[in-house]
Amino acid sequence: MLNYNGQHLLEELIPKSISRTNIDEKTQLIVVDNASTDNSVAWMSSNFPNVPLLQLDKNYGFTGGYNKSLECIEAAFFVLLSSDVEVEKNWLTPLIDRLKSNSRIAACQPKVLSYYQRDSFEYAGASGGFIDALGMPFCRGRIFNTIEKDVGQYDNAIEIKWASGCCFAIKSEAWKKMRGFDEDFFAHMEEVDLCWRLNGLGFSIFVEPKSVVYHMGGETLNYNHPKKLYLNYRNNYAMLLKNQMALILVLLLPFRFIVDILAAFYFMSKNGPLAFVAVFKAQVHFLLRFSHWLKTRKKVIRKRSKIKYIYSEKSIALAYFLGNKKQFSQLERKIG
Repeated sequence: MLNYNGQHLLEELIPKSISRTNIDEKTQLIVVDNASTDNSVAWMSSNFPNVPLLQLDKNYGFTGGYNKSLECIEAAFFVLLSSDVEVEKNWLTPLIDRLKSNSRIAACQPKVLSYYQRDSFEYAGASGGFIDALGMPFCRGRIFNTIEKDVGQYDNAIEIKWASGCCFAIKSEAWKKMRGFDEDFFAHMEEVDLCWRLNGLGFSIFVEPKSVVYHMGGETLNYNHPKKLYLNYRNNYAMLLKNQMALILVLLLPFRFIVDILAAFYFMSKNGPLAFVAVFKAQVHFLLRFSHWLKTRKKVIRKRSKIKYIYSEKSIALAYFLGNKKQFSQLERKIG
Protein backbone atom coordinates (compact mmCIF):
# COMPACT_ATOMS: atom_id res chain seq x y z
CA MET A 1 0.00 0.00 0.00
CA LEU A 2 1.58 3.24 -1.21
CA ASN A 3 0.92 6.31 0.93
CA TYR A 4 1.59 9.99 0.45
CA ASN A 5 0.15 12.44 3.00
CA GLY A 6 -2.76 10.08 3.54
CA GLN A 7 -2.94 9.75 7.30
CA HIS A 8 -6.71 10.20 7.23
CA LEU A 9 -6.97 7.36 4.72
CA LEU A 10 -4.70 5.08 6.74
CA GLU A 11 -6.76 5.73 9.87
CA GLU A 12 -9.96 4.74 8.10
CA LEU A 13 -8.84 1.94 5.82
CA ILE A 14 -5.84 0.13 7.34
CA PRO A 15 -7.98 -1.54 10.06
CA LYS A 16 -10.45 -2.72 7.40
CA SER A 17 -7.68 -3.99 5.11
CA ILE A 18 -6.16 -6.01 7.93
CA SER A 19 -9.44 -7.43 9.25
CA ARG A 20 -10.76 -8.38 5.80
CA THR A 21 -7.58 -9.96 4.44
CA ASN A 22 -6.40 -13.46 5.29
CA ILE A 23 -2.98 -12.40 6.51
CA ASP A 24 -0.84 -15.40 7.46
CA GLU A 25 2.73 -16.61 7.10
CA LYS A 26 2.33 -16.47 3.31
CA THR A 27 0.66 -13.05 3.10
CA GLN A 28 1.97 -9.72 4.33
CA LEU A 29 0.68 -6.16 4.25
CA ILE A 30 3.44 -3.60 3.72
CA VAL A 31 2.92 0.17 3.78
CA VAL A 32 5.28 2.27 1.69
CA ASP A 33 5.52 5.96 2.56
CA ASN A 34 6.46 8.31 -0.28
CA ALA A 35 8.15 10.86 2.02
CA SER A 36 4.90 12.18 3.48
CA THR A 37 4.98 15.56 5.21
CA ASP A 38 1.96 14.81 7.39
CA ASN A 39 1.88 12.53 10.44
CA SER A 40 1.42 9.28 8.47
CA VAL A 41 4.65 7.60 9.56
CA ALA A 42 4.24 8.43 13.25
CA TRP A 43 0.61 7.28 13.18
CA MET A 44 1.47 3.95 11.55
CA SER A 45 4.37 3.34 13.93
CA SER A 46 2.19 4.10 16.94
CA ASN A 47 -0.98 2.26 15.93
CA PHE A 48 0.29 -0.63 13.79
CA PRO A 49 3.88 -1.29 14.84
CA ASN A 50 3.69 -4.86 13.49
CA VAL A 51 2.91 -3.71 9.94
CA PRO A 52 6.18 -3.28 7.98
CA LEU A 53 6.71 0.33 6.98
CA LEU A 54 9.12 1.27 4.19
CA GLN A 55 10.07 4.95 4.19
CA LEU A 56 11.34 6.48 0.95
CA ASP A 57 13.64 9.50 1.01
CA LYS A 58 11.46 11.60 -1.29
CA ASN A 59 8.20 11.50 -3.21
CA TYR A 60 8.90 9.29 -6.23
CA GLY A 61 5.30 9.41 -7.42
CA PHE A 62 3.04 6.46 -8.02
CA THR A 63 5.47 4.82 -10.43
CA GLY A 64 8.75 5.29 -8.58
CA GLY A 65 7.19 4.62 -5.20
CA TYR A 66 6.09 1.15 -6.22
CA ASN A 67 9.22 0.41 -8.27
CA LYS A 68 11.64 1.25 -5.47
CA SER A 69 9.68 -0.53 -2.76
CA LEU A 70 9.07 -3.73 -4.71
CA GLU A 71 12.80 -4.02 -5.38
CA CYS A 72 13.12 -4.76 -1.66
CA ILE A 73 10.36 -7.38 -1.47
CA GLU A 74 10.56 -11.08 -2.28
CA ALA A 75 7.22 -12.77 -3.01
CA ALA A 76 5.52 -14.89 -5.65
CA PHE A 77 2.81 -12.28 -6.15
CA PHE A 78 2.67 -8.53 -5.68
CA VAL A 79 -0.64 -6.79 -4.96
CA LEU A 80 -0.65 -3.03 -5.49
CA LEU A 81 -3.33 -1.41 -3.34
CA SER A 82 -3.95 2.33 -3.28
CA SER A 83 -4.39 3.91 0.13
CA ASP A 84 -7.89 5.14 -0.84
CA VAL A 85 -9.28 1.64 -1.47
CA GLU A 86 -11.52 -0.30 0.91
CA VAL A 87 -11.52 -4.06 0.41
CA GLU A 88 -14.34 -6.56 0.83
CA LYS A 89 -13.86 -9.60 3.04
CA ASN A 90 -11.77 -12.34 1.40
CA TRP A 91 -11.03 -10.11 -1.59
CA LEU A 92 -7.50 -11.38 -2.08
CA THR A 93 -7.97 -15.11 -2.66
CA PRO A 94 -9.93 -14.85 -5.96
CA LEU A 95 -7.20 -12.65 -7.47
CA ILE A 96 -4.39 -15.04 -6.58
CA ASP A 97 -6.45 -18.07 -7.66
CA ARG A 98 -7.01 -16.46 -11.05
CA LEU A 99 -3.27 -15.81 -11.47
CA LYS A 100 -2.53 -19.41 -10.54
CA SER A 101 -5.10 -20.77 -13.00
CA ASN A 102 -3.01 -20.14 -16.13
CA SER A 103 0.70 -19.59 -16.67
CA ARG A 104 0.00 -16.88 -19.25
CA ILE A 105 -2.08 -14.71 -16.94
CA ALA A 106 0.31 -12.09 -15.59
CA ALA A 107 -2.01 -9.65 -13.82
CA CYS A 108 -5.55 -9.49 -12.47
CA GLN A 109 -7.78 -6.75 -11.07
CA PRO A 110 -10.90 -6.96 -8.90
CA LYS A 111 -14.25 -5.38 -9.61
CA VAL A 112 -13.86 -1.74 -8.59
CA LEU A 113 -16.95 -0.05 -7.16
CA SER A 114 -17.39 3.48 -5.88
CA TYR A 115 -16.66 4.04 -2.21
CA TYR A 116 -19.34 6.74 -2.07
CA GLN A 117 -22.00 5.16 -4.32
CA ARG A 118 -21.52 1.50 -3.59
CA ASP A 119 -24.02 0.25 -6.14
CA SER A 120 -22.05 1.90 -8.97
CA PHE A 121 -18.76 1.20 -10.69
CA GLU A 122 -15.83 3.50 -10.03
CA TYR A 123 -14.17 5.56 -12.75
CA ALA A 124 -10.69 4.06 -12.34
CA GLY A 125 -11.04 0.47 -13.49
CA ALA A 126 -14.69 -0.54 -13.04
CA SER A 127 -14.87 -4.19 -14.20
CA GLY A 128 -11.81 -4.19 -16.44
CA GLY A 129 -9.97 -1.83 -18.76
CA PHE A 130 -9.85 -1.67 -22.56
CA ILE A 131 -8.24 0.63 -25.12
CA ASP A 132 -9.41 1.78 -28.55
CA ALA A 133 -7.48 2.19 -31.81
CA LEU A 134 -6.57 5.77 -30.93
CA GLY A 135 -5.08 4.74 -27.60
CA MET A 136 -7.99 5.99 -25.48
CA PRO A 137 -8.69 3.86 -22.38
CA PHE A 138 -12.22 2.95 -21.27
CA CYS A 139 -13.74 0.39 -18.93
CA ARG A 140 -16.35 -2.30 -18.69
CA GLY A 141 -18.80 -0.24 -16.68
CA ARG A 142 -17.40 3.23 -17.43
CA ILE A 143 -17.04 5.01 -20.77
CA PHE A 144 -15.79 8.59 -20.48
CA ASN A 145 -17.80 10.07 -17.59
CA THR A 146 -20.80 7.74 -17.95
CA ILE A 147 -20.62 5.34 -15.02
CA GLU A 148 -22.98 2.39 -14.86
CA LYS A 149 -24.78 0.91 -11.88
CA ASP A 150 -23.51 -2.52 -10.89
CA VAL A 151 -26.40 -4.98 -11.24
CA GLY A 152 -24.20 -8.00 -11.88
CA GLN A 153 -24.00 -7.41 -15.64
CA TYR A 154 -20.20 -7.68 -15.63
CA ASP A 155 -19.65 -10.38 -13.04
CA ASN A 156 -17.92 -12.81 -15.39
CA ALA A 157 -14.13 -13.07 -15.34
CA ILE A 158 -12.75 -12.14 -18.77
CA GLU A 159 -9.52 -11.14 -20.43
CA ILE A 160 -9.06 -7.38 -20.48
CA LYS A 161 -6.43 -5.02 -21.89
CA TRP A 162 -5.35 -3.29 -18.68
CA ALA A 163 -5.84 -3.63 -14.95
CA SER A 164 -6.64 -0.65 -12.74
CA GLY A 165 -3.71 0.85 -10.84
CA CYS A 166 -5.91 1.40 -7.80
CA CYS A 167 -5.77 -2.34 -7.11
CA PHE A 168 -4.29 -5.23 -9.03
CA ALA A 169 -2.30 -8.41 -8.45
CA ILE A 170 0.65 -9.38 -10.62
CA LYS A 171 3.08 -12.26 -10.69
CA SER A 172 6.39 -10.98 -9.37
CA GLU A 173 8.31 -12.63 -12.22
CA ALA A 174 6.19 -10.71 -14.74
CA TRP A 175 6.68 -7.45 -12.83
CA LYS A 176 10.44 -7.93 -12.75
CA LYS A 177 10.57 -8.96 -16.40
CA MET A 178 8.93 -5.66 -17.36
CA ARG A 179 11.01 -3.72 -14.80
CA GLY A 180 7.82 -2.43 -13.25
CA PHE A 181 6.26 0.90 -14.15
CA ASP A 182 7.86 3.48 -16.41
CA GLU A 183 9.04 6.05 -13.86
CA ASP A 184 8.94 8.85 -16.43
CA PHE A 185 5.16 8.68 -16.15
CA PHE A 186 5.27 9.64 -12.43
CA ALA A 187 1.53 9.00 -12.16
CA HIS A 188 -1.43 8.16 -14.43
CA MET A 189 -1.59 5.80 -17.43
CA GLU A 190 1.37 3.79 -16.10
CA GLU A 191 -0.74 0.67 -15.54
CA VAL A 192 -2.08 0.80 -19.12
CA ASP A 193 1.48 1.05 -20.41
CA LEU A 194 2.61 -1.87 -18.23
CA CYS A 195 -0.25 -4.07 -19.40
CA TRP A 196 0.35 -3.19 -23.05
CA ARG A 197 3.96 -4.27 -22.64
CA LEU A 198 2.83 -7.51 -20.99
CA ASN A 199 0.38 -8.14 -23.85
CA GLY A 200 3.24 -7.66 -26.29
CA LEU A 201 5.09 -10.58 -24.75
CA GLY A 202 2.04 -12.82 -24.94
CA PHE A 203 0.81 -12.42 -21.38
CA SER A 204 -2.87 -11.99 -20.53
CA ILE A 205 -4.58 -9.58 -18.13
CA PHE A 206 -7.84 -10.56 -16.40
CA VAL A 207 -10.58 -9.09 -14.26
CA GLU A 208 -11.91 -11.29 -11.45
CA PRO A 209 -15.25 -9.84 -10.23
CA LYS A 210 -15.44 -12.36 -7.35
CA SER A 211 -13.02 -9.96 -5.73
CA VAL A 212 -14.61 -6.60 -4.86
CA VAL A 213 -13.03 -3.35 -3.66
CA TYR A 214 -14.34 0.20 -3.19
CA HIS A 215 -12.27 3.09 -4.52
CA MET A 216 -12.68 6.65 -3.28
CA GLY A 217 -11.01 8.09 -6.39
CA GLY A 218 -9.51 11.55 -6.74
CA GLU A 219 -8.21 11.64 -3.16
CA THR A 220 -4.66 12.45 -4.25
CA LEU A 221 -5.67 14.53 -7.27
CA ASN A 222 -9.24 15.40 -8.24
CA TYR A 223 -10.43 13.85 -11.52
CA ASN A 224 -11.08 17.32 -13.00
CA HIS A 225 -7.77 18.82 -11.85
CA PRO A 226 -5.71 20.28 -14.74
CA LYS A 227 -2.59 18.45 -13.54
CA LYS A 228 -4.37 15.12 -13.84
CA LEU A 229 -5.54 16.05 -17.34
CA TYR A 230 -1.98 17.04 -18.24
CA LEU A 231 -0.46 13.79 -16.96
CA ASN A 232 -3.11 11.65 -18.63
CA TYR A 233 -2.55 13.21 -22.06
CA ARG A 234 1.23 13.46 -21.88
CA ASN A 235 1.59 9.90 -20.67
CA ASN A 236 -0.90 8.62 -23.22
CA TYR A 237 1.20 10.04 -26.06
CA ALA A 238 4.32 8.53 -24.52
CA MET A 239 2.62 5.15 -24.16
CA LEU A 240 1.60 5.18 -27.82
CA LEU A 241 5.09 6.13 -28.99
CA LYS A 242 6.63 3.38 -26.85
CA ASN A 243 4.30 0.56 -27.78
CA GLN A 244 2.46 1.13 -31.04
CA MET A 245 3.71 -0.06 -34.43
CA ALA A 246 5.71 2.58 -36.34
CA LEU A 247 3.52 2.61 -39.46
CA ILE A 248 0.43 3.27 -37.37
CA LEU A 249 2.16 5.98 -35.33
CA VAL A 250 2.96 8.07 -38.42
CA LEU A 251 -0.74 8.74 -38.94
CA LEU A 252 -1.99 8.25 -35.39
CA LEU A 253 0.00 10.87 -33.46
CA PRO A 254 -0.79 13.86 -35.76
CA PHE A 255 -4.45 12.81 -35.85
CA ARG A 256 -4.56 12.49 -32.07
CA PHE A 257 -3.04 15.95 -31.62
CA ILE A 258 -5.79 17.50 -33.75
CA VAL A 259 -8.58 15.54 -32.09
CA ASP A 260 -7.24 16.32 -28.61
CA ILE A 261 -7.09 20.06 -29.26
CA LEU A 262 -10.77 19.88 -30.21
CA ALA A 263 -11.39 17.92 -27.00
CA ALA A 264 -9.51 20.61 -25.08
CA PHE A 265 -12.04 23.22 -26.20
CA TYR A 266 -14.76 20.93 -24.81
CA PHE A 267 -12.90 20.60 -21.50
CA MET A 268 -12.52 24.37 -21.38
CA SER A 269 -16.28 24.83 -21.75
CA LYS A 270 -16.85 22.45 -18.85
CA ASN A 271 -13.93 23.15 -16.50
CA GLY A 272 -12.46 26.51 -17.52
CA PRO A 273 -9.38 27.68 -19.47
CA LEU A 274 -6.86 25.78 -17.33
CA ALA A 275 -8.24 22.53 -18.75
CA PHE A 276 -7.40 23.69 -22.29
CA VAL A 277 -3.94 24.79 -21.15
CA ALA A 278 -3.35 21.36 -19.57
CA VAL A 279 -3.92 19.50 -22.85
CA PHE A 280 -1.87 21.99 -24.88
CA LYS A 281 0.97 21.83 -22.34
CA ALA A 282 0.91 18.02 -22.47
CA GLN A 283 1.41 18.15 -26.24
CA VAL A 284 4.22 20.71 -26.02
CA HIS A 285 6.07 18.83 -23.29
CA PHE A 286 5.71 15.54 -25.16
CA LEU A 287 7.21 17.09 -28.30
CA LEU A 288 10.03 18.74 -26.36
CA ARG A 289 11.01 15.32 -24.98
CA PHE A 290 10.28 13.41 -28.18
CA SER A 291 13.88 12.22 -28.55
CA HIS A 292 13.80 10.93 -24.98
CA TRP A 293 10.63 8.95 -25.61
CA LEU A 294 12.15 7.54 -28.80
CA LYS A 295 15.09 6.25 -26.76
CA THR A 296 12.64 4.76 -24.28
CA ARG A 297 10.84 3.05 -27.15
CA LYS A 298 14.06 1.28 -28.11
CA LYS A 299 14.49 -0.02 -24.56
CA VAL A 300 10.99 -1.47 -24.22
CA ILE A 301 11.34 -5.19 -23.45
CA ARG A 302 8.66 -6.46 -25.79
CA LYS A 303 7.65 -6.75 -29.39
CA ARG A 304 5.69 -3.73 -30.51
CA SER A 305 2.42 -4.79 -32.03
CA LYS A 306 -1.00 -3.55 -32.96
CA ILE A 307 -3.49 -3.85 -30.11
CA LYS A 308 -5.87 -6.75 -30.66
CA TYR A 309 -9.45 -5.61 -30.22
CA ILE A 310 -12.33 -7.79 -29.17
CA TYR A 311 -14.82 -5.00 -29.82
CA SER A 312 -15.61 -3.60 -33.27
CA GLU A 313 -15.58 0.08 -32.30
CA LYS A 314 -12.21 1.46 -33.40
CA SER A 315 -12.89 4.82 -31.74
CA ILE A 316 -14.68 4.81 -28.43
CA ALA A 317 -15.26 8.57 -28.85
CA LEU A 318 -17.19 8.08 -32.11
CA ALA A 319 -19.16 5.20 -30.60
CA TYR A 320 -20.00 7.30 -27.55
CA PHE A 321 -20.71 10.74 -29.01
CA LEU A 322 -22.02 9.84 -32.48
CA GLY A 323 -23.22 6.27 -31.98
CA ASN A 324 -24.80 7.04 -28.59
CA LYS A 325 -23.24 3.91 -27.09
CA LYS A 326 -22.95 5.01 -23.49
CA GLN A 327 -22.66 1.57 -21.91
CA PHE A 328 -20.07 -1.13 -22.44
CA SER A 329 -22.75 -3.73 -23.12
CA GLN A 330 -23.83 -1.73 -26.20
CA LEU A 331 -20.47 -2.21 -27.92
CA GLU A 332 -20.35 -4.81 -30.66
CA ARG A 333 -18.17 -7.79 -29.88
CA LYS A 334 -16.07 -9.17 -32.71
CA ILE A 335 -16.73 -12.69 -33.93
CA GLY A 336 -13.71 -14.99 -34.28
